[in-house]
Amino acid sequence: MTRSVRRYTKEFKQEAVQLALKSPSVSKTAEGLGIPLATLHTWINQLKAKPSTKVDDNKNKDIAALIEENRRLHKELMIAKEEKEILKKAAAYFAQHQK
Repeated sequence: MTRSVRRYTKEFKQEAVQLALKSPSVSKTAEGLGIPLATLHTWINQLKAKPSTKVDDNKNKDIAALIEENRRLHKELMIAKEEKEILKKAAAYFAQHQK
């Protein structure tokens, strides 16, 4: 069994990382781009760990801030969805018992 190694351009990697950081789900981004999730995570981690110059340092801080905001917003969204489901069930329950 031979395994082919796919090569990606530097530009593709950078765009994939930027897209993943802006999207709500890294796994969906990887799936949409047709690349393994582990590969995309590796690229993101390499970008975080990459020693940088002052110009790149600001970009890394921005990326770290985006990652943190993405996580916070994702948690907030999950809570809102859960609350919405609870309210739907409560409304259905009270509507049923009003009759």
